[in-house]
Amino acid sequence: MDDAARQAPGPLLVDIASTSLTDLDRAFLAEPGVGGVILFARNYESPAQLAALTGDMRRVRPGLLIVADYEGGRVQRFRDGFTRIPSMRALGHLYAADAPAARDACRDMAWLVANELAAVGVDMPLAPVVDLDFGVSEVIGSRAFAADVSVVSELAGLFAASLADSASAATAKHFPGHGFVAADSHAVLPVDERAWPQLRADMAVYPSLFEKGLASVMMAHVRYPLIDDLPASLSPIWIEDILRGELGFEGCVFCDDLSMGGAAALGDYGRRTRLALQAGCDYLPVCNDRQAARAALAALPATPDRGQARRERLIDSIRVHDDQRMSRDVLHADTRWQAAGALAARLVARYDTVR
Repeated sequence: MDDAARQAPGPLLVDIASTSLTDLDRAFLAEPGVGGVILFARNYESPAQLAALTGDMRRVRPGLLIVADYEGGRVQRFRDGFTRIPSMRALGHLYAADAPAARDACRDMAWLVANELAAVGVDMPLAPVVDLDFGVSEVIGSRAFAADVSVVSELAGLFAASLADSASAATAKHFPGHGFVAADSHAVLPVDERAWPQLRADMAVYPSLFEKGLASVMMAHVRYPLIDDLPASLSPIWIEDILRGELGFEGCVFCDDLSMGGAAALGDYGRRTRLALQAGCDYLPVCNDRQAARAALAALPATPDRGQARRERLIDSIRVHDDQRMSRDVLHADTRWQAAGALAARLVARYDTVR
């Protein structure tokens, strides 16, 4: 193992352009400041190809965290050769009709996600969305379980626990809440002008998840001007004072993608990177722009940042279960996989026609 591979994981979460690594990709992934890779639909052709790609990444850096936005519904990066996972709204609709069945389905869908991803070398999904569905945010929409805090807390908790039990990890997003604003943070910086009591009601989803050992959260590229002029994703008030201080969260904090419009208003990539680290983010995604990722890399401090120990704990919590990972052949022969896949198809057919 070379020196780059031995490095502790850095904070950058980067991407690649295609379905295999170029020499330039390999050199970039070997940079000490890079700690993980996020995969998109463009990186996928088949399960065998994806397994080869993740294997190649780990030959470059065995400690890389490999993730994907993989929530179910309209956010599922790999489709052909994978079970189609219902949206979280589908599970919320099922809960309204049959709560015990929804609890079981939530566990089974997370089990499916974790094991199908693990079989091709992907560590964890960036899921679930725990924003409340106020009916105004199209970018959230069916990604949310429901509007009721108690329902979201229960289903998200079951989903997260099942991921953890299946040698994966959950990322609850988007703290403190993205469901009330109509604007899409991929394009602009949304502003939520509600007062603290209303924002605190959104955040009521999180304490029970933290008590159960939630592995990570992703911050919202949303500005809440009555709390801070900075968006929550780049705000020490939201991350250090509220999330870690008041709520006691000890896991990893993912910034949302620094290439999104919601972060662009804060300056160039160097400034965004410094703000995110100073705010307390542990992982900094910079996607779809290698030049931007290099600028972020250049802005990293020479000494280890505060998130290094948390990143190591997250990776270790997943890697300790490596010997439990099933191959695709073994997984597909498992009766739970067969039953869960049939259930997923029924849920998609019944509920995902509801918009």
